[in-house]
Amino acid sequence: MSTKNTRPDRAKKVLAALRARYPHPHTHLDAETAWQLLVATVLAAQCTDARVNTVTPELFRLWPGPREMAKAGIEELEAVIRPTGFYHSKAKNLLGAAARVCDVYGGQVPKTLEELITLPGVARKTANVVLFGAFGINEGLAVDTHVKRISYRLGLTEETDPVPIERDLMKLFPREDWGDVNHRMVWFGREVCEARKPLCGQCEMAAFCPQLEPPKTPRPQRKKTATP
Repeated sequence: MSTKNTRPDRAKKVLAALRARYPHPHTHLDAETAWQLLVATVLAAQCTDARVNTVTPELFRLWPGPREMAKAGIEELEAVIRPTGFYHSKAKNLLGAAARVCDVYGGQVPKTLEELITLPGVARKTANVVLFGAFGINEGLAVDTHVKRISYRLGLTEETDPVPIERDLMKLFPREDWGDVNHRMVWFGREVCEARKPLCGQCEMAAFCPQLEPPKTPRPQRKKTATP
């Protein structure tokens, strides 16, 4: 029996384990349209999906689509999304994204990554979430904090930045699985492979997981002031 534990071999085992644990993956964000998924994903930055889901019902009641949101007052929008944190920048980005969707894309959320990342507040992760969640398009693999942590611990990447991590994972997993890999890793990260106390005793991947931890980001050194 082969004892190889190469990165591609490990990726196959990881995919099989995730599929078995989560046979029907889906996002935890509540949204009915591509625009609403985009908004919810923007709000989910530095915030839990559960909290976002407490905010979006009223948000979408007031401004269900980009045309309505583009006309919203920034202070009123900030008041509604305040519980998600960073509400000043999020409100500014959502108003900018709504205006661009209306002015450039005829009120329809674009269906390419290149176009999506031109919207304020939308980077590759959000674009990938929207493309897969709203349109079933696997253009890339969304790398959030869970995917970043788990893929490093499992030795699927040596990178610590989202874009290089995404490139590594796209090479290891079949394209048709990219969107579901994100959903499954998010669930796995919340339920088993937690940041501070991973439940390795309950993990079906423990036998082949190298249990690596990313290097700690060094604190910037203070500049020494010259003594007179």
